Amino acid sequence: MNDKIEFVQQMQRRTKDFAIRSIRLYRALPKTGEARIVGKQYLRSATSLAANYRAVCRARSNAEYFAKLSIVVEETDESLFWLELLVEAEIMSEQKLANLKQEATELLSVFASARKNTTRTRR
Repeated sequence: MNDKIEFVQQMQRRTKDFAIRSIRLYRALPKTGEARIVGKQYLRSATSLAANYRAVCRARSNAEYFAKLSIVVEETDESLFWLELLVEAEIMSEQKLANLKQEATELLSVFASARKNTTRTRR
């Protein structure tokens, strides 16, 4: 049971840190129109994934747990998409976003696996 609590706390820290790093990235974006538009989309999804993971941890039912976890998977995948777009549109360099992309990829893998291993009628 302690391992589960530690894992949840670690993931809460990781998602919150990801959101904070995303805020810092947004502040560092070039002051162009396209950077602002893509940046805002990224910022929304990155902060949403952290908030929704927190909600996963407070789910009141099996259905709510599954639904919130599904939102976390979607928001994490969307965050990864916006990071890729920032690079491919040459708004930011791959090198500057490599660590955030790696973290988004790892988080997506964890959350997608958790959802896959969870039925709508959670244990």
